[in-house]
Amino acid sequence: MPHFTAEYSGNLDQVVDMAAFCECIRVAMLDTGLFELGAVRVRALRAQAYAIADALPQNGFVDMSLRIGAGRSAQDKQRAGELIFEAATEFFAAQFATAHFALSLEIREIDPTLSWKRNSIHPRLRGQ
Repeated sequence: MPHFTAEYSGNLDQVVDMAAFCECIRVAMLDTGLFELGAVRVRALRAQAYAIADALPQNGFVDMSLRIGAGRSAQDKQRAGELIFEAATEFFAAQFATAHFALSLEIREIDPTLSWKRNSIHPRLRGQ
């Protein structure tokens, strides 16, 4: 953990480099200082079918979700959310210059008793 998922309207493919967005978010997540390098996952999932607001074809959205492990303070989670949301807002400046874009972020804390993980990346990055 953490796992960041952005679901986005397919019409953004024409105007947004989603791989660059994923890298922007990866860097922002690491910049929070809360997450270990080997744990960070960022993905963007295209919604092919969607309906937004008044159904204008230029309407677009990015719905971001950050799932994190338990144990961080409310202040740390708030600060991380603000940093990540700010990075996304700056990345999508061109979309915000129109009247057809919506961006959202939700942080979810995962119950550790209901989460199973195995990661061979950690030992490599930790030099073990």
